[in-house]
Amino acid sequence: MTELLLKNARIVLEDEIVEGSVLIRDGLIVDIGGNTAVTAGDDMEGDYVIPGLVELHTDHLEGHYAPRPKVRWNPYAAVQAHDAQICASGITTVLDALRIGMDDEQDMRSEDMILLADAINDGCRSNRLRADHYLHLRCEVSAPDCHEGFVAFDDYDRVRLVSLMDHAPGQRQFARMEAYSTYYQGKLKMSDTVFRAFCERRIAESEANSNRHRIILSEACRKRGIVLASHDDATLQHVDEAIEQGIEVAEFPTTFEAAKASKEAGLAVLMGAPNVVRGSSHSGNVAASELASHGLLDILSSDYIPFSLIQSAFCLGDMVEGISLPQAIKMVSTNPARSSGLDDRGAISVGKRGDLVRVAVDHQIPIVRTVWREGRRVV
Repeated sequence: MTELLLKNARIVLEDEIVEGSVLIRDGLIVDIGGNTAVTAGDDMEGDYVIPGLVELHTDHLEGHYAPRPKVRWNPYAAVQAHDAQICASGITTVLDALRIGMDDEQDMRSEDMILLADAINDGCRSNRLRADHYLHLRCEVSAPDCHEGFVAFDDYDRVRLVSLMDHAPGQRQFARMEAYSTYYQGKLKMSDTVFRAFCERRIAESEANSNRHRIILSEACRKRGIVLASHDDATLQHVDEAIEQGIEVAEFPTTFEAAKASKEAGLAVLMGAPNVVRGSSHSGNVAASELASHGLLDILSSDYIPFSLIQSAFCLGDMVEGISLPQAIKMVSTNPARSSGLDDRGAISVGKRGDLVRVAVDHQIPIVRTVWREGRRVV
């Protein structure tokens, strides 16, 4: 039997903050009590103790694997580096997003995604990773090879989430063509002529492939019991399509209208933590803080900056009146755990996993001091 006692902590529960201690035995939380008569244990010195964060959508792994154009790092080393940064940001459960559906301009191929998935699986099997890793397949349904790439993951049992996305210009995330031009023309260094041809091809691929891939993939996910997410819904029609396809999570809705309709339909609304920290969307779409102020925000995701997840949770209450710290912490722990079917974690509650984070705050920035996964210190 192994025990861990954390005392003299400000414990962030689902609905309140209490001062006291948390006892973990054999990886599970068995008691939450006051400080009275607690003499043994690790002294938290009044720091916060929060649940380990649950991350549903991070693209961060690719940056470790392909740090420069045409450069490929060892996939096992890339996963280790990614894992260390994720866990040091307070994230104890992560759904690593791997892209499905490629185009000619991308520096990545489907084979790269398989290499990374295999490295993640191997790290989990050998217990080399600090955080608990699962897979999120972010499927570019407009790409001709989307279904082929999806089928390649048929035997990967760590797939827990599939998102359906279409980044063709003139709709969803890139309804404003100037935003699309800034992102793609600037990133790929295209001339105006080449960029126009690129846009025409992407629009044609979307018209030819998106609808059929959404139908095929949503049916396959229902059969496998995989949670489905829509991506960048902008209109009521998009939300209606999502409901018909069995979507459970609305990722990054781009308009207030779509977020409101998604919430009213029972979908969990997910927005980017960088959006919260920056105060706006980098694409000029609806701000996460605006949705939070109207009760339309359920989940935050670090997207491309791992530390933004815990940073957003600790700053959201300062940005939005009426949002308490426990409410904000639920958006990065309880809610994403529940939405991905991981009901054994995501809250400091008796019977839940002992995934905990010790946090101090200095200059309004959270400082991750210690991280435990199932009662074992990993940071």
